[in-house]
Order: sequence, then C-alpha cells, then structure tokens
Amino acid sequence: MPLTDLSGDALEAYRSTVTAPDDLDAFWTSTLSEARSLATEPQVRQVDCGLRLVDTFDVTFAGYGGHPVRAWLHVPASERGRRPLVVRYHGYGGGRGLAHEADVWALAGYATLRIDTRGQGSGWSPGDTGDPEGCDPSAPGFMTRGILDPATYYYRRVFTDAALAVDAGRALPQVDADRVVVTGASQGGGMSIAVAGLVPDLAAVMPDVPFLCDVRHASEIADSPPYTEIAGYLKTHRDHVDRVFETLRYMDGVVLAARATAPALFSVALMDAICPPSTVYAAYQAYGGPKELAVYPYNDHEGGQAFQEARQLEWLEPLLQ
Repeated sequence: MPLTDLSGDALEAYRSTVTAPDDLDAFWTSTLSEARSLATEPQVRQVDCGLRLVDTFDVTFAGYGGHPVRAWLHVPASERGRRPLVVRYHGYGGGRGLAHEADVWALAGYATLRIDTRGQGSGWSPGDTGDPEGCDPSAPGFMTRGILDPATYYYRRVFTDAALAVDAGRALPQVDADRVVVTGASQGGGMSIAVAGLVPDLAAVMPDVPFLCDVRHASEIADSPPYTEIAGYLKTHRDHVDRVFETLRYMDGVVLAARATAPALFSVALMDAICPPSTVYAAYQAYGGPKELAVYPYNDHEGGQAFQEARQLEWLEPLLQ
C-alpha cells in the first residue's frame, strides 16, 4: 500500500480545523447524567468456556437509555483481590466475540472487559447487543444513522455505552476502580479517545489507528469505508452538508481528545487507507494529557498488531504499579 496522505514534516505539522461547539460540555454532561440515572447494577454470570488459566464472566450493564449492553469479563484464575482493568472496545462491525477469546491483558494479570458495540457484531466478530433506537434514512453502515442531529446520532449512544462500561467495570468486585485503562483499535481507538474526554479519572488510554477523528477531513480523503459512508450520504443529500458536520463536531475525536488528561499511547500507520494518518495525528496533537505515539511507516490499517501489544505491555506496567 503506497503513501496516500501527508508524510514527513507536513504530517507532523498538521492540525485539524475542527472546533468544539459552544455547548459541548452541556451536551455531554446532560447525556451522561441522563444515562447514569437509568443505570442498574451489572448482571454477572460465570461461564465455563474451557479456559483453565482465566475465569470468564458474562456481563450485562445498562448503557444509553438504560439499554442492555453485553461484555465478557476475563480475570486471571490464579489471582485474587482487585486487579487493574483494561476495557477494550472493538473495530467497526465487530462485537465482543466468543467467551473463550481472552485478550493478552488477562494473561498479563489484568482484568479485561470486552465490550459489545450496539447494533454491530455481524461483520467479523459476533456480538449480542442490539440498538433499540430508530433513525432517519441513512447510508448503508452505521456512520450516518441519525446524523442530522447530535441528539439522535448513532455515536452519541455508542460513546455513552463506552463511558458507562467504565462505570460498570468499576462496580465489579474483581476490579480496582482506581486503575482503569481503555483501549481499542480503529473504531475502538476512536471510542477510547471519546471516553478519555468524557471520563476524567482514567489511569491510561491506548488508542490504536483510531477512527472517528478529524471526520470531515477524513471523509474528503479516505477512499475506503467507513468514512466513505459519509461522502456517499452527502452525494445524495446535497443539502445536508452543514447539518452533518455540525453534528459530527460533538463526536469528533479531535474535539474530545482536547478534554482528556490521562496518559495516552497512540499508534498510527502511515499507509493506512481506512484511517488516514493525518487524522490520527490531528487527534494526537489535540490530546490534552501526557502522550506518546508509536509510528508504523509501512503498515496499512492493521497497524502494529503484536508489535504494538508488546509496546503497550511495557508502557502500561509502570503506570499501574
């Protein structure tokens, strides 16, 4: 895959022009307050999935609108007491997967919560969480569902679920509530950035090749889905351009990254055709807390994969001691 975006000094110098709406804080404060008013104690049921070194639990918690969201909790079987928690969000189209699919984090001694993304989970990894909310006509996929108003936009519900997953994780008896980390790749990376901006007391954030950042710019230069869903929608709805990008200002990773304070380890792939590297740099440069960036010059959207996991393991350990 050749370079298709900025590179070198131009990439390092790039800054997004997206700005926060004047009522951003009020919008998200009321959204999360309303959702938390409907929250209930997480339902937790241990399952036997054949793993002997990891205990596995089926978790259901209340997300946006009080709607049930499913997750898997994996905890090292040999460990007792409260452990640091790694909350993992998934890429576009994927779900929490099957019960035995434990992350490397459980093997490293952490508790891990693998969160479903509402309405997704039939693309490449199965999920079990629906989206009860309807929406106006949209392009195929999830990017344009309810996009004419931030109150109805699909990612308002997704980001709320993601933030409440942290609340639910902290309520679990296996978890040290003061040591919670969020992570994910692609869409999961974008959700991690959003949660970092919406939940102020995280221990760390690890977004890999994040999606949902500098979205207007991405919709203009990306030639692979999912950003092309926005371009396709606006190709048909020529009169909706201003309304669409006004909605997206409330959800953009660049805007929400500026609110974050937790230490962050980003990754970017410079040949990424799905999440163009300039959009990742835009979120990284805007990020409000201490930050590092791992760069993979010859990789597409797969990013660092196991190489990045090794770097994350090394980076995270001293933060959680």
